[in-house]
Amino acid sequence: MKAMIFAAGIGSRLKPWTDHHPKALVEIGDRPALWHVINRIKALGVSEMVINVHHFADQIERYLSENNNFGVNIHVSDERSLLLDTGGGLLKAAEFLSGDEPIILHNADIFSNVSLAGLSETHKKSGADATLLVAQRKSSRGLLFDSGMRMHGWINVSTGETIPSQIEGAENLTPLAFGGIQIISPRILRSMSAKMKVEPFSIIPFYANNCEELNLMGYVAPKQYYWYDVGKPETLEAARQEIAG
Repeated sequence: MKAMIFAAGIGSRLKPWTDHHPKALVEIGDRPALWHVINRIKALGVSEMVINVHHFADQIERYLSENNNFGVNIHVSDERSLLLDTGGGLLKAAEFLSGDEPIILHNADIFSNVSLAGLSETHKKSGADATLLVAQRKSSRGLLFDSGMRMHGWINVSTGETIPSQIEGAENLTPLAFGGIQIISPRILRSMSAKMKVEPFSIIPFYANNCEELNLMGYVAPKQYYWYDVGKPETLEAARQEIAG
């Protein structure tokens, strides 16, 4: 298995700290968020990773160098000239992710102890093109799943807007919040490369527009876990309290 960590974000919600630092290096306990994510993925047995950079990219590159790339093969996908979002970032990094192995995608600002091994095992058993960590969590947006946990679209819960605009049997689908962690098969990269250019776009709308062609599955972890989006001040503080406890 290979991995990509999305660490290019500007982190505007964490200003003024992110006026001088990349969001991925915000500390939880005495370690940056990126440290936690790299070591969680490394513990899964992954020895090759890609990390994309944009905002204060030199600080992330220096951090990786100072830590000897954590003893694994880490490629840096440079987005200094243009921030590409998750979809464009994945396409730009595709040269480092070629092969037949599944790829774990993890946002650098997600701090969680969810079982990545459980997510990986579920992905392997299902044969899905992508397996996304989801949960019944309060959110203004959600991914729509049937009773078999196959994804059929996206919804803005506040406005009722959906992608695609017409979803057959939408009233029978359950909206769940995406957790910023997923595992994809090489087919996702092939499909994305055939339909999209290396330009800014998000993975989730791409999925929503192609979910009838692609086998996209949701994963609800069977065991309790903590999960924090540390890109927001209030949840960053909660994550710090979690690790202190």
